Amino acid sequence: MLIIGSHVSYGKEGILTSVKEAIEYRANTFMFYTGAPTNTARKDINVETVLEAQQLMKDNNIDINNVICHAPYIVNLANKKDIDKWQFSIEFIKKELIRCDMLGINKMVLHPGNAVGISKEEGLNNILEALNIVLEDSSKCSILLETMAGKGTECCSTIEELSFLINGSKCQGRIGVCLDTCHLNDAGYNMRCFDQYLDEFTKSINLNKVKCIHLNDSKNPLGSHKDRHANLGKGTIGFDTLLGIAYNKRLENIPKILETPYIGQNDDSKERLYPPYKYEIEMLRNKEYNENYFDLIRKENNI
Repeated sequence: MLIIGSHVSYGKEGILTSVKEAIEYRANTFMFYTGAPTNTARKDINVETVLEAQQLMKDNNIDINNVICHAPYIVNLANKKDIDKWQFSIEFIKKELIRCDMLGINKMVLHPGNAVGISKEEGLNNILEALNIVLEDSSKCSILLETMAGKGTECCSTIEELSFLINGSKCQGRIGVCLDTCHLNDAGYNMRCFDQYLDEFTKSINLNKVKCIHLNDSKNPLGSHKDRHANLGKGTIGFDTLLGIAYNKRLENIPKILETPYIGQNDDSKERLYPPYKYEIEMLRNKEYNENYFDLIRKENNI
């Protein structure tokens, strides 16, 4: 069975808002932030709302074990030049893992960090040190390190960098990987040869460490190191390639999450935008691409 969903909102009702949105898209999983991805402001969790959300998931065949939380982009474990900011990032991630426990979520995706003003080697050592501190806590939630595009000083744009962190972790039971197809493409890994990538991956990292896939097309050519997501079939990776990844037998029981752009009147519209996820999920389930699905979204929303 295809486990497919998308990024959804964490609104006024918290995770209950997320579940309701996922159901609208006919998804059987979803990914959310517990607040804005660009800051660390967080509201208290309403236990009653969480219980209602968990029941709604059960009623709609959404296995909570496949649901993914995403840490905000603003935390950076790679840079220790400002020790206070580095320690703040560590403490915030610890708190976010506890919030995941309260929500019943057991997987949190994390961007490893940027080695600004220092070498990649130093940045990776800082990340590993931070992860080993974070994972000493009593949370049950795992951290999934996301593969990055290699933009600027981003860490983990290569298998070798990822392997250093995964295999160096002191808490193997709570560390894993999230593969992002757009990031992999932009980092220089050809997604048309995805099984070859998995073969290379397994030479240094156990494949069972892959716990999530971000299924995104890319606006950029192979190896561009730019990280700009495109809608399914509207980028340089292509629908058929992404469909093959979604149904790859080696990662059959892994949740696939869409992070593709919202749609407006025109592709680059700055006006109100609408989510494409219901249509993209339907195409993946039907294994058939509809080149006119942008028009269907605009018609549905009268734009």
